[in-house]
Amino acid sequence: MTDTLISQKMRTLAPESDPLRLGTGWSPEDLGKPQIFVESTFGDSHPGSGHLDKLVAAACRGIADAGGHGARYYCTDMCDGESQGTDGINFSLASREMIANMIEIQANATPFDGGVFLASCDKGLPGNLMGMARVNIPSVMVPGGTMAAGPKLLTLEQLGMYSARFERGEIGEEELNWAKRNACPSCGACSFIGTASTMQIMAEAMGLALPGSALLPATSPDLLDYAYRAGKQSVELALKGLRPSDIVTMESLENAILVHAAISGSTNTLLHLPAIAHEYGLEISGDTFDRLHRGARFLLDIRPVGRWPAEFFYYAGGVPAIMEEIKPCLHLDVLTVTGKTLGENLDDLKKNGFYERCQRWLDEANERLGIRLFKEDMIRPYEKALGTNGSVAVLKGNLAPEGAVIKHTACPKEMYRAVLHARPFDSEEECLDAVLHHRIQKGDAVFIRYEGPKGSGMPEMFYTSEAISSDKDLGRSIALITDGRFSGASTGPVIGHCSPEAQAGGPIALVEEGDLIEIDIPGRGLNIIGVDGERKTAEEIDGILKERRKKWRPKPMKYRAGVLRMFSEHAASPMKGAYLEFKSE
Repeated sequence: MTDTLISQKMRTLAPESDPLRLGTGWSPEDLGKPQIFVESTFGDSHPGSGHLDKLVAAACRGIADAGGHGARYYCTDMCDGESQGTDGINFSLASREMIANMIEIQANATPFDGGVFLASCDKGLPGNLMGMARVNIPSVMVPGGTMAAGPKLLTLEQLGMYSARFERGEIGEEELNWAKRNACPSCGACSFIGTASTMQIMAEAMGLALPGSALLPATSPDLLDYAYRAGKQSVELALKGLRPSDIVTMESLENAILVHAAISGSTNTLLHLPAIAHEYGLEISGDTFDRLHRGARFLLDIRPVGRWPAEFFYYAGGVPAIMEEIKPCLHLDVLTVTGKTLGENLDDLKKNGFYERCQRWLDEANERLGIRLFKEDMIRPYEKALGTNGSVAVLKGNLAPEGAVIKHTACPKEMYRAVLHARPFDSEEECLDAVLHHRIQKGDAVFIRYEGPKGSGMPEMFYTSEAISSDKDLGRSIALITDGRFSGASTGPVIGHCSPEAQAGGPIALVEEGDLIEIDIPGRGLNIIGVDGERKTAEEIDGILKERRKKWRPKPMKYRAGVLRMFSEHAASPMKGAYLEFKSE
């Protein structure tokens, strides 16, 4: 069967390939085996990638034991956390595209029969999933797991709160430094359901990762075993010819969105899943998320919305346990990387002791931490859901004709319906300074604009959102609205991805001081309803916006060269996924 593999056909077309690979360290016997592309974001850039070399080694052992040969390739990712508060964060979303580009280049320059992709974090996961789609060789995704919590169950998303309290003089430098020293005690993705954790879960929910492999403790032997098994499975898939495009369908994407609702996943998923779907020629939008979240059960009591660190997700049974609770809502006949259907995978897990193994991990954690938690403390039963209307809503109106997103499970109920006074800022730095120095008042709608993909690369508004949500008065009485995005750790009355963005001439660019802004989460509305504190009719507002538009001009391009110049010129709108869009002549 191996003589039909593309790698073997390539050897006859390029006689130099054999000696070049022998010079790389391959043996003559390796040349005739199924050749597997092993791509990871390993590097010293941050805890989410610093450990992946161990998983790469385990995957390569699995490939070898299955009769294949693994070739290691690397395209490391950046860390949003390390870039917060600097212009470095502007490169974050663009890095997703560049990772996908490098994977496309690496895998297509020298064809392979199959692939194993390993990543942990915010842009590494979606970048690899997009690259996997472009290459479309039989492949398995290995999520890189989650870091442990620190003392007192401290996790990194709490640093924003510590920092804001320090800036306001509520705590001293010693307490802030204690939090800094203890928030990241191990490798792995940050220990809350942020973007990194969410995208690990999405990879499994789509059927591209082995069942039960998402968000394991990064230091656990179970994760090494999953990497080894993924390596073996990649060879089997290569011989069968089962490709990612056979697995990712509208039905598998809908499964992922329903899981997203159940876990109260990061709002950044509304950027990443549409971009991944686009690579398969499929279209999902904010409306798709809104439709599937309506009436969906929110079950997961894990930070930042819930009480417990993300390592407890696996102890409670992980993605399979979530899927069991929402099983009647799922498409169980979709194909997965096991070669079996989702329904068959869930049945197999019950038979092979998966849940008993998770319970042993939970028992050990209870003993180690001196607590007494049960599975239901982390993953609620369907009948006892934390919420019954999903976790995100897409708002539309004259302020966001294409939509804007809010995680309503992290928003105070007081802000579900509100009329506020606009306070527009053209950068996060100006806005954050106003919030920290008490120039923002109750009843304000704070705008940060020109921070979308075309404006500045669509960075996270993390520090501003944390400064607001950690303030006991402002966190329940104002809203933050932006064409930028938020960290998966963000909580509070924050609305992002406002589309069209300001730099593209969206209505958010036309907002003026004192405009009346109406937020209606149950009604999915986001509208300008007045001027200078006085209500107007919808027709009057339309006329006012038309007059303002005549005077509006886009700001000069922030980046005139390099990656961000290309990204700002070609990025699609936030609600489409901000992927690179190259229009035909």
